[in-house]
Amino acid sequence: MGRRHKRKKVVEDVVMTGLADKGKAVGRAPSGEVLFVDGAVPGDVVDVLVLRKKKSFGQGIVKEFKSYSDDRVEPFCQHFDDCGGCKWQHLSYDAQTKHKHTMVVDAMRKIAKISTENISPIKGCEETRYYRNKVEYSFSNKRWITEAEAASAEEIMQHPAFGFHRAGAWDKIIDIHTCHLQDTLSDKIRNAIRDYTMENKITYYDPRSHKGMMRNMIVRNTTLGHWMVIVSFGEPEMEIAEGVMAFLKESFSQITSLHYVINQKLNDTILDQDIILYKGDPFIIEQLGDCKYNIGPKSFFQTNSKQAKVLYDVVKDYAQLESEMNVYDLYTGLGSIALYLAKDCKQIVGIEEVEPAIVDARINAALNETENSIFYAGDVKDILTEAFRDTHGSPDVVITDPPRAGMHGDVINTLLTLAAPRIVYVSCNPGTQARDIALLSEKYDMVKMQPVDMFPHTHHIENVALLELKKT
Repeated sequence: MGRRHKRKKVVEDVVMTGLADKGKAVGRAPSGEVLFVDGAVPGDVVDVLVLRKKKSFGQGIVKEFKSYSDDRVEPFCQHFDDCGGCKWQHLSYDAQTKHKHTMVVDAMRKIAKISTENISPIKGCEETRYYRNKVEYSFSNKRWITEAEAASAEEIMQHPAFGFHRAGAWDKIIDIHTCHLQDTLSDKIRNAIRDYTMENKITYYDPRSHKGMMRNMIVRNTTLGHWMVIVSFGEPEMEIAEGVMAFLKESFSQITSLHYVINQKLNDTILDQDIILYKGDPFIIEQLGDCKYNIGPKSFFQTNSKQAKVLYDVVKDYAQLESEMNVYDLYTGLGSIALYLAKDCKQIVGIEEVEPAIVDARINAALNETENSIFYAGDVKDILTEAFRDTHGSPDVVITDPPRAGMHGDVINTLLTLAAPRIVYVSCNPGTQARDIALLSEKYDMVKMQPVDMFPHTHHIENVALLELKKT
């Protein structure tokens, strides 16, 4: 006897009141049940098809709209319904920033359990389109079938695709023709490569069998007009690779740094691969204020250059640096914040786990003729010790910009021991930041906080907090 499938529950007249992680709207049913819903925005009243039920909440999708939010707008991207990358395009930008600010306030109030009176209004982006300086595209021998196609009675034609992964569909790609994330030259490069490879019958990658020539492409650009393209091939067919690279070289003189890599691993990352320079410079150059940065194929850099300067200026303001101050910069990356601040202090010491990033940091220190910066490669929890303090002096200011998981408990304990007068905490995750602030509250007060929106139309938010040592 076959298994009987439980019928999905529909909850009617759910009022959506806010936004939650990963772009979902959150609301409460008339019964009081909390629901996280894809496809809705705050202010919508919807019937929800519940797909997953937990003890204290449910997750679902919109089955029917009863009324629409006043904050709803028409998405500007033709791929919005299928892509899932810019989840909030159907919500006005003013409403987006309001709800991101609320996310920060809620995290600090509920997790850190601190007063939120000193949280400043969010600094939004002046440019909400074409703001990214790095986009990664993927090839696939099977494209994602759009909802409109699936609902139609027409025969669906399957063909290769070049674009973005659909969320939850690791083996299929949405064929992208126009994207509003990066300068339009990125579209021209991507579409030209699609035409060239299709005309020449070059195979696209099959992530299940791990066969196929065209695998990935990364496009990077800077505010100075430099462009980098990295093409990842899935097979070592060098005659085909040479043809693709020659086509890019001849077709796009704007590309100042052209690379390729042969990646036959099971995963797409190329950080552990040999990346071959085909044409031009080995790096591109970005400039924030007076500070310049060499960005190589493996370099991490904030993906919104103009808003990165806004963020770094907040850090600079909060740090209140003086010429005789000693500064620690934890999770320094390629030293982007450290080098931005170095001219305003006596010494700045950066620590970063990713060794290639430290190589970049030292190169960029030389590029900017910065002689008062020192960089260490290694896990912050292992390097930041009392012995480290004895070698480099006690910090007057600590700047920390950890990954989404926040700081390790050992780092928190060391910071409490070091007792620097001031900590400037930069975070891309207000939840883990609030957790760490609660742990640091043993010795530190939160003085003020500034959210900065780096990624319009997404749930992501950067937040800068100033912590000062409590007066005894």
